[in-house]
Amino acid sequence: MARLTLRPHNHFFSSPIHAHKQPFLSVYTIFPHHHHNPLIKSRVKCSASGTERVRESKKLPPKDPIEDPKPLLPIPEVLSTETGFEQNWPPWKNIPQRYKLIGATSLAFVICNMDKVNLSIAIIPMSHQFGWSSSVAGLVQSSFFWGYALSQLPGGWLSKIFGGRKVLEIGVFTWSFATALVPLLAGFMPGLIFSRILVGIGEGVSPSAATDLIARTIPVKERSRAVGFVFGGLSLGSVMGLLLAPPIIETFNWESVFYLFGLLGVGWFVGFQFLNEEEVSYKGNEISNSHKSENATKEELGSSLKEIPWKSFFQSSAVWAMIYTHFCGSWGHYTCLSWLPTYFSEALNLNLTEAAWVSILPPLASIVVTSLASQFADYLITNGVETTTVRKICQTIAFVSPAICMTLSSVDIGLPPWEIVGILTAGLALSSFALSGLYCTHQDISPEYASILLGITNTVGAVPGIVGVALTGFLLDSTHSWTMSLFVPSIFFYLTGTVVWLAFASSEPQTFTKEDS
Repeated sequence: MARLTLRPHNHFFSSPIHAHKQPFLSVYTIFPHHHHNPLIKSRVKCSASGTERVRESKKLPPKDPIEDPKPLLPIPEVLSTETGFEQNWPPWKNIPQRYKLIGATSLAFVICNMDKVNLSIAIIPMSHQFGWSSSVAGLVQSSFFWGYALSQLPGGWLSKIFGGRKVLEIGVFTWSFATALVPLLAGFMPGLIFSRILVGIGEGVSPSAATDLIARTIPVKERSRAVGFVFGGLSLGSVMGLLLAPPIIETFNWESVFYLFGLLGVGWFVGFQFLNEEEVSYKGNEISNSHKSENATKEELGSSLKEIPWKSFFQSSAVWAMIYTHFCGSWGHYTCLSWLPTYFSEALNLNLTEAAWVSILPPLASIVVTSLASQFADYLITNGVETTTVRKICQTIAFVSPAICMTLSSVDIGLPPWEIVGILTAGLALSSFALSGLYCTHQDISPEYASILLGITNTVGAVPGIVGVALTGFLLDSTHSWTMSLFVPSIFFYLTGTVVWLAFASSEPQTFTKEDS
């Protein structure tokens, strides 16, 4: 564009150009002959059509509202006083909106697992205080998954209707409030179980909400990294929870960990409101659609539920492969998440702090593996490898690795405790390849119904949390064997899940229609 030099004479401000009631832009010009004041801000009004003619003459492509989240808007008729510092503060101000949403969602998942694993540490002093057996402790821990399983399908449906953002924020507030209730209800078993069910309900809607966000905002070539970043927050949350809970409990008491972690979720909920307000400024169509959904009548909501092609889902072998694979992966994940701290404490004779520190190692290693796996998967897809092949490779690694490591840990070959810890850490960390396998397949085969498909598979995937966690405690009381109660069932499901996944999984886009149902 040609350089424009303006001199601030009085006749300029009375120029006829100001008579036009047109949108206008700010033009900052430099007057080199004003040595004492090199930068003078002058405001020039020009019509929007004139701006477009300049853009056309320069052959500039139109701006993409997604790539440039700040479209040209009418500017108030006042002199701008923004400095460069103000224009770039806060540091995330110019980050594309979809990345802000993904970052906030990942942070929610960090808090999610902090509130999930805090009980796996607190259950040890709670059991001593209230005289609980392993069976009762298993019942208390498994009650979380009752609510988690019940909320999966509703979470997927609500995310499709209202959008994942709204469902996510309500879920975070619900589980955070319920977490803070645990100490108040701990002495009353039905109340304690109810509070953990409520935590499960709040956390249960979150995976579907996150899947909806990713499917709607992230292109396929960025999807593995987005899924890995969001769900990788679970691993970081496990690390943070296991790292912070023991010193908090030992410094104060076990009740304080629930109050503090619950407060974090409430803080996230408050901060997320500002992100929503910022988004309104440039995504008017999407926001208006969301308001329309929020004001939908009961009849419209019921109709939308009936329009979902349920029968078509269950006629797909790929969907059944996802269902069983999710069940198998959840069995190993949830039983280890709930019982490993106790295993390290009792089987390896570690104290509470040592057991917690050792329990940090698998999720800590998972953070590294998740990052590598997601880049590996996206690299293969970008270079022409079929998406289905990539998902099968990643999921096979995710299942075979922990099966081998659990087998080595359960066989009595005289391994010292720290070698057992290292082997289990490696196996459970490599299971994070599932985030670039199974957990991407829902978006791959149907972005439209991704949240509902995840709701279906996650409902079945929550069953091991109910049955497996409690069954582990029952088998431990019956057999007094960690191998038979914890490792053997997980190995079985890892291996059978691998076979089913390789035989029937697919990431080819599928059309699910109501006519088929």
